[in-house]
Amino acid sequence: MLVFAVALTLLHGIVHIGPTTPVCQVGTPCDKPAGSVVLTFTRAGSTRRVRTDAEGRYSLSLAAGTWHVRASTGMRITPTTFVVPRASSARRDFAIDTGIR
Repeated sequence: MLVFAVALTLLHGIVHIGPTTPVCQVGTPCDKPAGSVVLTFTRAGSTRRVRTDAEGRYSLSLAAGTWHVRASTGMRITPTTFVVPRASSARRDFAIDTGIR
C-alpha cells in the first residue's frame, strides 16, 4: 500500500473589518481587527475552519493550491480566492467589508 503525504503550508495573517462608522474621520482608523470571526476555507471538497483571535490574527495548515474563503460576518471578504504556495509558511491578510456607508 502506498501512502502519499500532502505537504501543508502554515497560512497565517490578520483580518480587518470596516468601515466601522458611516463617516470616517481624518486621523481616525476606519477599520479594526476582526476579532472572533470564523473563516471557512474550501478547496476541492475539503473544508477547514479557523476563528480569529481578538487582534484579528489566524493561522492554520492548508495544502498548496487555490482556495476560497468566506467570513462569518460582514458583507464580503477580499480576496475570496487565493493561492496557497508550496512553502513552510505564508502570509495572507484579508479585509471584510461591513457594508456601512
